Amino acid sequence: MVDYLSVSQLTKYLKLKFDRDPYLERVYLTGEVSNFRRRPAHQYFSLKDEKAVIQATIWGGVYKQLGFELEEGMKINVIGRIQLYEPSGSYSIIIEKAQPDGIGALAIKFEQLKKALTKEGLFNPEWKQSLPQFVQKIGVVTSPSGAVIKDIITTVSRRFPGVEIVLYPTKVQGDGAAQEIASNIQAANFRDDLDVLIVGRGGGSIEDLWAFNEEIVVRAIFESRIPVISSVGHETDTTLADFVADRRAATPTAAAELATPVTKVDILAWISERENRSYQVVLRGIQQRQERLDKLSHAVIFRQPERLYDGYLQKLDSLMTKLQTVMHQTYRDNLNAERILSQRLVSLDLQGRLKTLKEKIYQQERLLRSNMANSYDQKMAKADKLMEALTMLDTSRIVARGYAMVEQKGHVIDSVTKIDKKEEMTIRMRDGQVDVEVKNVKRDENI
Repeated sequence: MVDYLSVSQLTKYLKLKFDRDPYLERVYLTGEVSNFRRRPAHQYFSLKDEKAVIQATIWGGVYKQLGFELEEGMKINVIGRIQLYEPSGSYSIIIEKAQPDGIGALAIKFEQLKKALTKEGLFNPEWKQSLPQFVQKIGVVTSPSGAVIKDIITTVSRRFPGVEIVLYPTKVQGDGAAQEIASNIQAANFRDDLDVLIVGRGGGSIEDLWAFNEEIVVRAIFESRIPVISSVGHETDTTLADFVADRRAATPTAAAELATPVTKVDILAWISERENRSYQVVLRGIQQRQERLDKLSHAVIFRQPERLYDGYLQKLDSLMTKLQTVMHQTYRDNLNAERILSQRLVSLDLQGRLKTLKEKIYQQERLLRSNMANSYDQKMAKADKLMEALTMLDTSRIVARGYAMVEQKGHVIDSVTKIDKKEEMTIRMRDGQVDVEVKNVKRDENI
């Protein structure tokens, strides 16, 4: 008899085979990244070649250590282990290490970061600052023991003695170098006396120069208010710091020459030229004013100075006459307006209208007092009638006239139908009360 396996039993058996096979514990694969979409933590995608596809997973912690970003279509070499997922019966590779096929991971990371920062606009020409023509202090961010600072000091001392160099001793290679470079660039910007800033180091491999490709350094250079000259590596070396800097120098000597664009001899010649030009300008000005003075000294106004203000006197007389005319006309206009207003007031007869209104008010007051007196008399008469009616209803007055009231338990009894035999009753009279017991009850048939 044939024993049939369940699907889960078969899958479990295959999983045990996958887990125990030494050839599947560590697999080396080459493939093209497919169906990749960047996720916040773990990455899930496919590796494929011309004939097959395998699912791939990279856990979040491993992905952060890759040193480059995966991209759709990128060919990579990976090391991982094969895993079979029982519920679906599918298998995949759990990637532990990965690197680009045929090109270094740092080169890939360089191109990816360059592309992102270019898109952001950090390398655009409009952000580049001009270098000053004359400098007094130069900041240098580099290693204190390298050849860079020595070359810069030698070149500046030769070209422009007296310029002060402020060194920011900086680690330029290895762990923490990028943070230290960025921190010293920011520290230099806290000063207000630096004219230009040189950032650089000597040559080396891409790994040696990598600190100058870190995003933190690129952004620190971009945000610097002090113009920055980048001098990293040799002439053939290129870093992202070179792209974002205001100027790039192939060597430290070239950086020092850019920072001091003119020599002391050039400045002395420039000062001498400006001094000569200023002298010529002043001399021509003096000559022109002397010629004008000579012409004016022969003019009529200096022989008869009263002619200078003849015209002004005539203009003043004309303005005085015009002012007097305007004032007289304004006075006459105001006088006529006052006369018209007075006539209008007389025609309104305000005194007569006021007398009429006073009489009307007096009549209204008399009418009001008369109406109030009549109303008061009517209200008092009505109140007297109401008091008399209330007095008629007073039971004490009724009893005083010889009548009696029958009460039971504090209630007045007004009908024999409400009384039973042997009930106790109270008869209230003018001068007291009598408590009685009902012996018999007779009802009047005629009522």
